[in-house]
Amino acid sequence: MPAQLAPFFPIIYVRGYAMTSGEIAETTSSPYMGFNLGSTKVRQSWDKKVQRHIFESPLIRLMKEYGYRDSFSDGSELEDRLPTKSIIIYRYYETADTDIGSGKTLSIPEAAAGLKVLIHTVKQQVCGDDKDLHKQFKVHLVAHSMGGLIVRSFLQNDKISNKADRALVAKVFTYATPHNGIDMAGVNVPGILGLWDINNFNRKKIAEFLGLSGKPERVDSLDGKFDPQRFFCFVGTNHRDYDVAKGLSRALAGEMSDGLVKIENATVADAPRAFAYRSHSGHYGIVNSEEGYQNLVRFLFGDVRADGSLTVEALPLPPSVQKAKDEGREIRASYYFEATVAPRGAFSFRLTERRRDTFSAILRSYDELLRADQTNLAAPRSPVLFSVFLDTTKITVGHTLVFSLELAVSSTGYTIDKKFWPDQHVEGEYLFRDTLIIRITRTAEGFNVRYLNTNEKWSEATGTLANKTADGYTVPLSSNKGFKGNLQLAVQSL
Repeated sequence: MPAQLAPFFPIIYVRGYAMTSGEIAETTSSPYMGFNLGSTKVRQSWDKKVQRHIFESPLIRLMKEYGYRDSFSDGSELEDRLPTKSIIIYRYYETADTDIGSGKTLSIPEAAAGLKVLIHTVKQQVCGDDKDLHKQFKVHLVAHSMGGLIVRSFLQNDKISNKADRALVAKVFTYATPHNGIDMAGVNVPGILGLWDINNFNRKKIAEFLGLSGKPERVDSLDGKFDPQRFFCFVGTNHRDYDVAKGLSRALAGEMSDGLVKIENATVADAPRAFAYRSHSGHYGIVNSEEGYQNLVRFLFGDVRADGSLTVEALPLPPSVQKAKDEGREIRASYYFEATVAPRGAFSFRLTERRRDTFSAILRSYDELLRADQTNLAAPRSPVLFSVFLDTTKITVGHTLVFSLELAVSSTGYTIDKKFWPDQHVEGEYLFRDTLIIRITRTAEGFNVRYLNTNEKWSEATGTLANKTADGYTVPLSSNKGFKGNLQLAVQSL
């Protein structure tokens, strides 16, 4: 019987941007380019003792839990056969090192062309003369920061790759990649700023090396060259702990960023994404995090995907504001939607976390939610709360996938006749707040989806069967204040 490769294809890691010659030298001196870096953080237990949580690194965890191995032996990279479960580090920075290479830093298109060569080399090393393996062969590409732009340049630029080359890529996972460039103090990095190749993050330059036509305002589209559903974006939301340039970067990037990349610039259009309170790099960085690893392995190897969005039916007003509205005064408000998802048994991580206090909550105006016709929208702009990938092999009890969803809806505040209204009500008061437990069981007909509200029941309860619809499952939501809506769940096997 021929060997089955999927889903455990070789993993190629593409590291991010190294600015100075010193950083380049440090990068080339590392055999795993940062994929081997872990972290230690603490949490408080029930008895008030501080406990350490040690994350050993993506590299070690992939080796220990999935049987992957590196591609080095006796101080050199393996040049003969590679096992399917191999982790290969794309060492494109070596040409820029004066000891190992020529001292010339590759452009992003040049690095992308080198990635293409590497993929074909790995294919030959894994498959040899086995025709069946050649038919099955693919790779997973994992990239941090600028590495994701190198991956996209390979996937999207017709001068670098063709359809057959791109077909060798199964999935792409990016950490903190500036898919729509980098903005500092609200301004895109200038294209003329060639020092240390910082202009790589100018949108016009990005459009050039991606091969995008025209002058697009945003450059975060895969342009039909690769399926965005096979492209995952992991986004950091902690700007405070990014210490590069003695804090100047985080000051210029500001809130709603990871200290370098703005949240709104860190995703690819139409691709699944997750968010974590992590910075761009460093001890609290996004690559060396449990959250990043758990999303990575579930996306690459998981077998179930669940997407959640929220449709809103009623957004109540505080009594004093409602009174003003009834008097015919103009009321304006926008709303935050917070969503945090964690699988059952997860004590030290969340799969995704969007919160108001970390400036990562979803923001929608009243008109976008309930008066789409007045905003030139074809339909209400319902917030997409999460896209999570799950793995039935990780179930420890029974046959059901279980995860929690902490969901909250609040207002940014109200204006009455264009003046902010702080009287009587408390700013930021929640209209809805609850933790839902979602249970997904695979059946012969598809899935059985149940839910329960932990404000009303213990999470151990079986819960209520979700309403089945043509597009998935519906969970009704309401609060005593008058909020009404529906959690729309789409569940699919992978």
